[in-house]
Amino acid sequence: MSTAFVFPGQGAQSIGMGKALADTYPAAKAVFDEVDDALGEKLSTLIWEGEQDALTLTQNAQPALMATSLAAMRALEAEGVSIEDASFVAGHSLGEYSALAAAGALTISDAARLLRTRGEAMQKAVPVGIGAMAALLGLDFETAQSVAAEAAEGEVCQAANDNDPGQVVVSGHVDAVNRAIVLAKEKGAKRAVLLPVSAPFHCALMEPAAEVMANALGDVDIERPKVPVVANVLADAVTDPVLIRSLLVQQVTGSVRWRESVLWMAEQGVSDMWEIGAGKALSGMVRRIDRSIACKAVGTPDDVKAVTAN
Repeated sequence: MSTAFVFPGQGAQSIGMGKALADTYPAAKAVFDEVDDALGEKLSTLIWEGEQDALTLTQNAQPALMATSLAAMRALEAEGVSIEDASFVAGHSLGEYSALAAAGALTISDAARLLRTRGEAMQKAVPVGIGAMAALLGLDFETAQSVAAEAAEGEVCQAANDNDPGQVVVSGHVDAVNRAIVLAKEKGAKRAVLLPVSAPFHCALMEPAAEVMANALGDVDIERPKVPVVANVLADAVTDPVLIRSLLVQQVTGSVRWRESVLWMAEQGVSDMWEIGAGKALSGMVRRIDRSIACKAVGTPDDVKAVTAN
């Protein structure tokens, strides 16, 4: 029996997240202070007292979610849980940066700056209105891939997130994504809906952002993580800093292979997953992927106390 720590991605953000952790644990508060210092602004004030629309902006949501995840990790450490109590760490999209920071491969300051850069670069890569993303519900990954390929018609349309057995997100040019919605319904999807996102993430249209991240990551030290990190684009564990750097660049345009990542960890004997940070989206996905895995959300002081009680 072993445990994996998993870290959420964009969409989990909410005003007030992490505030109770910061109020309860000085080490958690120190994470938010460090992120504020790294960015040269009071992101913590936006997270705790701002407007949801401003927090949801990609360049804010990404470092904010990482800060909340690392604050939860520091709270766990204050209660005696080490990152090395996990057999693996993994994160969904931007959550991979949280996983790397939790495992000591990146400093919190570097992770915050990289995620601010990543958010801004992703937003700038495609003018608003050119791209879109849609969730296809009730289709398996292979069918969703074929839908995306058929819908492309010379434009970009790719399977961007393989979230769980019944949820695949496609990304690309807006007309191609709309064609994918129609095709998906014809092929038996229960639902196919446009997502309220500001850019078409994890597809070839993000190539300009990948170039920005290659430059940004080239200036940052990446250490060997204390725990193997299951990379989004491989659905396999990595520890080599050179490979990690390369995979983080590939991740900008590559698919998030979350379903495969969870199944791979289960094959390695993982029986428990702790979702560390905001929300419970990953817990729901994990349950749909493999019901034998026990998943616990750890985002509040009560959650921290509950998982560290025994």
